[in-house]
This record gives sequence, structure tokens and C-alpha cells, in this order.
Amino acid sequence: MGTHQYTVHVDQRGRLVLPAGIRHQLGIEQGSTLIMAMHEDGMLRLIGPGEAARRGRGLLRELAPNATMDRHLAEELIAERRIEAEHE
Repeated sequence: MGTHQYTVHVDQRGRLVLPAGIRHQLGIEQGSTLIMAMHEDGMLRLIGPGEAARRGRGLLRELAPNATMDRHLAEELIAERRIEAEHE
């Protein structure tokens, strides 16, 4: 998805109306929550729900110690269950 420019208008209450094509591409529906970021140069960036979720999944990973980043929890659980089964 390349860069596209759209003209939007601000109403009397300060609301912007996003073109239907943008809403559809980003999965924005009535009541959706977006993240708006304002850059130093005055540029605004809207982040849709899907992108916000993808970014959110990585937040805690950055806080975890490096040793846990490469762990495969499902494989560890299976290995633990096999050991438990052997001891039964």
C-alpha cells in the first residue's frame, strides 16, 4: 500500500471525516479507536486497529530479558508433560 493523499474537511466541532476507502482498508468501523501521532514537522499519522494490535504484541517482548525471547513455550510445555508422563 503506497502513499496516498486525501483531502479531508474539518467540521464545526473539529471532527475529520475519513474517506470510506481508507476506513475499509484499515478496518475502521463506527466506534473504532485509532491512535493519532503528531510528528515534529506537523504531520499527523493515524494508526488503525490492526496495526495497533500488531504493535501491542511486541511491547512486552521488548521488556523481557533476552534469555526468554528465544523460548518456545509450547515446546517447553510438551517436554514437561513428557517428563511427567515418564514418572507416572
